[in-house]
Amino acid sequence: MVAAPAHYDGELDIDYTDIYEKYQVEADSSLDNILVIDGIPVVNEERKAKLFKVLRKTFSSKAGVELDDDAFFMPLANGEGQGYVFATLPTTEEATLLLRRLDGVAFDKNHTFFINRFTEVEKYAQLAEEYAEPPAPEYKEKEHLRSWLADPAGRDQFIAFRGDEVSVNWHGRANAPADVAHVRQQWTNSYMSFSPNGTYVASLHRQGVILHGGPSFAEIGRFAHPNVKLIDFSPNESYFVTWSNEPIVLPPPGAATQCPFTEDDEGNSIAVWDIRTFSLLRTFAVAPGKMQWPILKWSGDEKYVGRLTPGSQISVYQTPEMGLVDKKSIKIEGVVDFEWAPFGDKERDAQAALANGGKGKGPRENMLAFWTPEVENQPARVTLMAFPSRAILRSKNLFNVSDAKLFWQNNGDFLCVKVDRHTKTKKSIFCNLELFRVREKDYPVEVVELKDTVTAFAWEPKGERFAIISSNDPNLAQPTPGVTIKTSVSFYQLDRTKGDFKLLKTLENKTTNTIFWSPRGRHVVLATLGSSTKFDIEFWDVDYNADDRKDGAAPASANKEDWGAGVQLMSTGEHYGITDIEWDPSGRFLATSASSWRHTLENGYTIWDLRGTELQKHVIDKFKQFLWRPRPRTLLPKDEQKRVRKTLREYSRTFDDEDAAEESNVSAELLAHRKRLIEEWNAWRQKVRKELAEECKAAGKDVPGVLKKEEADTVVEDWVEEIIEETEEVLVG
Repeated sequence: MVAAPAHYDGELDIDYTDIYEKYQVEADSSLDNILVIDGIPVVNEERKAKLFKVLRKTFSSKAGVELDDDAFFMPLANGEGQGYVFATLPTTEEATLLLRRLDGVAFDKNHTFFINRFTEVEKYAQLAEEYAEPPAPEYKEKEHLRSWLADPAGRDQFIAFRGDEVSVNWHGRANAPADVAHVRQQWTNSYMSFSPNGTYVASLHRQGVILHGGPSFAEIGRFAHPNVKLIDFSPNESYFVTWSNEPIVLPPPGAATQCPFTEDDEGNSIAVWDIRTFSLLRTFAVAPGKMQWPILKWSGDEKYVGRLTPGSQISVYQTPEMGLVDKKSIKIEGVVDFEWAPFGDKERDAQAALANGGKGKGPRENMLAFWTPEVENQPARVTLMAFPSRAILRSKNLFNVSDAKLFWQNNGDFLCVKVDRHTKTKKSIFCNLELFRVREKDYPVEVVELKDTVTAFAWEPKGERFAIISSNDPNLAQPTPGVTIKTSVSFYQLDRTKGDFKLLKTLENKTTNTIFWSPRGRHVVLATLGSSTKFDIEFWDVDYNADDRKDGAAPASANKEDWGAGVQLMSTGEHYGITDIEWDPSGRFLATSASSWRHTLENGYTIWDLRGTELQKHVIDKFKQFLWRPRPRTLLPKDEQKRVRKTLREYSRTFDDEDAAEESNVSAELLAHRKRLIEEWNAWRQKVRKELAEECKAAGKDVPGVLKKEEADTVVEDWVEEIIEETEEVLVG
């Protein structure tokens, strides 16, 4: 036993204040856990218990909150309720959860919940009887979201993402360094993306997406979607879709985090957003397995967005309500894929004419194409459907089909269905191109039969040509690292005289595996991507003789030999480690880049002109991404565009003069800089010589490099002999 101190009087003098403070239980004296629930049916005393039972069941199923009958209090007047009850919840967090999930929710056909906190009732009761207009907020002019289009020099912008730095740059003259328009550190946690018309630039973060715009790229809106990985804009930039590899999870009740999702969104991975209202429109779940992106496909006018359920149906939703059109999906047994027809120039012109009060039928009805595989005795089929009428416009049966891909021309004039077919033994694969001319009556279809496998297909933008890459290399079925696949490239063009597509030219023994058409058409780049040994880039002009023809004249097709004469190779190049290729909006420049996301060998980017001349090359460590900023459709009417093309030589003189003036300004600045450097050098030399002379004089020594007086007066003569003329005579003895 431990003995007590000698002065112990029965009580120890110990301070327990810190323990009391640490473990003191504070009673919640606030009234934030009490809710006033309005919109309740008016019942009498006898039916009150039944009403409470229904309320408890509703709160449990829709909000996950469990309550007893004692939690409710309903004031009575003349033996009946007043259409509201008080609910006392166990905690403030549960009250917040109930308020968020049931406020404004229908209780039955005739009643809707309107919920407020009890503490807010006093605030509303103290409101002034007379309305006092609040002071108007100070007007702040917003930046113009398309201000870059007003650049006096008509320059395009591009994004360069290096390390943690993202810069927006102006692309000026060919060899001039880019002017930086904006630079920011830690702008994104993932990658950057422009909207289709260049109005917005999106940055992806762990918390969601932020849209920026204007000259300072200020924040326009935030869209919370945790761990977002992919983003896809609608054609006219009104909406966009995000995808996260992690299903949506709601924050715990009472959390300070603002969440746009509800319990109906839990477990979904796809979200659709309205850019104008910054609101969430709808979410969708993603089936397990390989996902095709974009998983939601927009119609050209943005009125509809479609979603494929492989093998069973296409569900089309109308914007912005995102409700299922006609409350039913398009049931198509076995459907594999579908694509909307793009909104072409004709549709945009017709839509603009109607908007301006003009007459006409307006744009054609939206159209989608889909295909179904062979099932038992039923052949595979490609179908064109009008929407929302759901009328079948054209269908084509296909046989011995292994796979098919749908390719719309960007103006919606043509549809190509690339059909991979197998022989009866299924030992070899060949290809057919089913070409639909959707602007013509009855939607005629032409078939181009090929003996080889087609690995790539691309329409000429706004044109009547297409290019394909095909191969019969035995290594194609099972590619081996380090083995180069031999391919052929073929160009086809619509022959208006016969109404079919005719072969222009075939290029044999290539290693090309990708096709990149200029957005203006005519010029095309063939490249080898994804190879560890080949990095070739070829610049082709498929209408080389266009400048020799009169405006609007078609290429000569009477002579078979002349048909493909316009396909000419302009230049070849190489970019070691190339991973990405992108044309600028004008179609005059091409950017190739090597991203550190793929490898770490000579990362950077190179800019070429359309003839294949290398203009700039930048080797940048940790370079990740290069993006040209898109441009919206021109506002000039077609007659004005035609006039500009006819008088292009006059405009070109002006541009040449501006370029010459800019070059002379640069030269003048360079000469002035050099002159200033020389003057600074001479001034420094004179200063040093003066200091040296003073030091030598103080030391009694001669100044190096300065001649003495007697040496300076010495005359040195140097004789130089020069032969003025030399002749040779032969004497005959």
